[in-house]
Amino acid sequence: MQIRCALVGMPGSGKSTVGRQLAHRLGVAFVDLDHRLEQVIGTTIRSFFETEGEARFRDLEARVLAEVAQQPGGLVLSTGGGAVLRSENREVLRRLGTVLYLRASPDEIYKRVKHDKTRPLLQGGNPLDKLRELYAQRDHLYRETAHFVIETGRPTVSTLVSMVMMQLEMADQSSAPGGPETASPTGS
Repeated sequence: MQIRCALVGMPGSGKSTVGRQLAHRLGVAFVDLDHRLEQVIGTTIRSFFETEGEARFRDLEARVLAEVAQQPGGLVLSTGGGAVLRSENREVLRRLGTVLYLRASPDEIYKRVKHDKTRPLLQGGNPLDKLRELYAQRDHLYRETAHFVIETGRPTVSTLVSMVMMQLEMADQSSAPGGPETASPTGS
C-alpha cells in the first residue's frame, strides 16, 4: 500500500521540514504546496499577496491543491498554513489520505520564525499577536481536518518524523474513525 498523507498546521510548525524527511524515509514523492504555488505564479507568495490579495491567492491555492491531490502513488504533502480555511480544501485533504496536524503553540512558532521575512501574514505589526490571532482562528479547522494531532513541542525533526510514522502505521491498521487522536513527545 502506498502511503498518502498531508501535513497541516500553523506557519512555522515544521510542515515542510518534517514532510521532506518523512517522504524521504517513506520513499514517496514530497510536495510542498507553497513551493508548487510559487512555481505556478512565478513569484513569491508574499509578492502575490501584496499585488493580488489573499482572496485571489486562496482561489489559486484551492485549484493547485486539487491538482496535487489527483497525483497517483505515494505522497507526502506539506500544506500552507491557511490551506484549511476553505471547506473544499479540508475535504480534498481528507480524501487525499491521512491528515496530520503538527500542533505548536504561537509562542513556540514565534521563536522559530521571528526573523523570517517570507511569511506574508506575519509581516507588519506584532507577529506574536498575529500568530495568536491565526491560532485562535485556525486551530479548530486543523483539528477538524486531521486524523491525528502531533504535539510538536521541542523534539528534534527526526523525533517528529518518527512520531508521524507511528501515527501512519496506526492509521494503516485502522480507518482512523472519529476525531483526531493526539500524540506528543511525552506520550500524553
